[in-house]
Amino acid sequence: MNIAFFLLPKQEVICLTLESTLRQTLERMEYHRFTAVPVLDKNGEYAGTVTEGDLLWHMKNSEGKITFENASKFLLKDVPFRMDIKPVSIDARMEDLINLAKVQNFVPVVDDMNRFIGIVRRSLIIEYCERFVSKETMESQGAS
Repeated sequence: MNIAFFLLPKQEVICLTLESTLRQTLERMEYHRFTAVPVLDKNGEYAGTVTEGDLLWHMKNSEGKITFENASKFLLKDVPFRMDIKPVSIDARMEDLINLAKVQNFVPVVDDMNRFIGIVRRSLIIEYCERFVSKETMESQGAS
């Protein structure tokens, strides 16, 4: 099985850039009801994933300097990403994808130049596995 089979392409993924403001980030995450979003640099390379927790901790640790009202003055590139959401190469093995999906809700996918090309959602992998197990179960019951 090829990773591309599961790929949600970049144009269908909500992404942010390191140059996004904190307010843009908060509003975009709220609008789409996401708790984590991939972040790209100016070259389209995967830079990491920002989470709600990253934003909350950054605002808390600013000692009152950052509020929702002035969040448009601060950039996402200054927010430390606490979770290391690792990407997988488009030509990686399925085992690599599954190992990352066990601990991440989605797995960013990059090309051989580290350019972000999309994500694989853990739910798609689980649905695929469910169909595989169901088929196997039905075949074993039919053979009995």
